[in-house]
Amino acid sequence: MDNLKIYLDKDIDTNLIKTKKIAVIGFGSQGYGQSLNLKDSGCDVVIGVRLGGKSDVKAKDYGLKTMSIEDAVKYADIVQILIPDEIQAKVYEEQIKPYMREGQYLMFSHGFNIHFNKIVPPKGINVIMVAPKGPGHTVRSEYLEGKGVPSLVAIAQDFTGDSKAVALSYASAIGAGRAGIIETTFREETETDLFGEQAVICGGISALMKAGFDTLVEAGYSPYMAYFETIHEMKLIVDLIYQGGLSDMRYSISNTAEYGDMTRGPLVIGQDSKDAMKKILADIQSGKFAKEFSDEFSSGCKKFQQLREENKNHPAEITGQKIRSLFMWGNKKFIDRDKN
Repeated sequence: MDNLKIYLDKDIDTNLIKTKKIAVIGFGSQGYGQSLNLKDSGCDVVIGVRLGGKSDVKAKDYGLKTMSIEDAVKYADIVQILIPDEIQAKVYEEQIKPYMREGQYLMFSHGFNIHFNKIVPPKGINVIMVAPKGPGHTVRSEYLEGKGVPSLVAIAQDFTGDSKAVALSYASAIGAGRAGIIETTFREETETDLFGEQAVICGGISALMKAGFDTLVEAGYSPYMAYFETIHEMKLIVDLIYQGGLSDMRYSISNTAEYGDMTRGPLVIGQDSKDAMKKILADIQSGKFAKEFSDEFSSGCKKFQQLREENKNHPAEITGQKIRSLFMWGNKKFIDRDKN
């Protein structure tokens, strides 16, 4: 920890990225956030999309220049692939690889396809990563407020010898240099990111909240009270942790809550939970999860769609929709699905 290096704008050649032509492939959440920040930072950026498609229309509505993926690759020095993990390999093989040239920079915001060898680039190109630690909508909203989202950079291949400088300059242009940039590896980013998503920040938290909600409702309590106590208040607690760690959260809550936290929490998340986390991590490290995920998409996503429907119809989701429509809070929307 003592050797941790945090890069800020003052440590970076922020003008280097302005000498490069950038093609952002895709205009989903990250494509939206990163490309608009690049544009506002004075970079030469185009969006590679299916011309005439929904993403093409959205990108043009924001004043961005669009091209076919093939033409964008031919045009650019940096090709930043921001389409979903599950389709990257196919798009790379068919629409990107044939048009790449020696010395280009192939960039990612998640190391999944490189680390698990779904994409194997030729030796004559640079392979780099700039990974904001937040959704694209947050990357954009923080930038517009003069702030930024902390980001990771990693280098898998450094053919031209300047890959790190280019990655840092790109990260600065999307606002990360205002917050902090850490250097890592494709392996470390990929495996820790998947673990965090599955065991804690997405899978673990959502399962914990639903289990708490169900426990109260099954015991006869109002679903609305259950929602407030196990889901709505989660943001208030996480905001305190985000600001100053667990100690700030415990400083802010009552003594009753703090005592209950430290004595009862380990009963819920104890050794059995940690053992399950170790199994999740082992499946990530071995490539078992990556294979399962890829197989799910190649076989038509039946399990994935079934899980989506089941979770969408969970009583906690239905209760939450009703409460949010009646109470006046959280009017600031981070996501507008019609625009970004």
